[in-house]
Amino acid sequence: MDSPLWIYCIGLVAQLFFTMRVLVQWVASEKSKKVESPSSFWLLSIAGSAVFMFYGYLRKDLSITLGEFLSFYIYYWNIRALGLFQKTNRAIPWMVAIIPLFALGLILADFSSFKADFLPNENMPLGLLIFGLVGQFTYKMRFVVQWAHSFRRGESLLPLSFWTFAVAGSMMLIVYGIIRHDWVLVAGQISIFPSIRNIMIELGSRKGSDEEVI
Repeated sequence: MDSPLWIYCIGLVAQLFFTMRVLVQWVASEKSKKVESPSSFWLLSIAGSAVFMFYGYLRKDLSITLGEFLSFYIYYWNIRALGLFQKTNRAIPWMVAIIPLFALGLILADFSSFKADFLPNENMPLGLLIFGLVGQFTYKMRFVVQWAHSFRRGESLLPLSFWTFAVAGSMMLIVYGIIRHDWVLVAGQISIFPSIRNIMIELGSRKGSDEEVI
């Protein structure tokens, strides 16, 4: 389950993007005293997702690869919703959109290796694979909830449910990462602390609004 150092370095680059997005969002929320959804959060998210998807492929980890494949397009939607692609060349949105398809092509190019490396094997028992997939699903579900919430309101928002799914998913992924000797994945879950803080900010802003009404 251990990998060469250079593979972990790729994972650390992805986690650097994810850490930067959390810090940017956290600072913006602390300043405004409400949960913010800045443009840089989504740009850093999609950059980190592309790199982490490749890391998951190198680690032969289906839960990471599949999880990033799903969340990538939600990052993409938020970037479009914020109008950020309007400031770029027309080809760029298409080039960004096919990144996960390229990763999928790498996996399916040799289907026999996919079955041997990504599906249950001696390094990835079925129970552990299922636990990892459930952990990733819980963690990534926050973006499905965020997309649905934002789509209904016609703008990019980060609701309270986003942060509750983040905390629950992080706890599961910490356990999964320890078992898998994936210290990059474990280190990335430091974002659980900003997630808890965002829950506190959101609840605090709601309490303040209720008091104003009273």
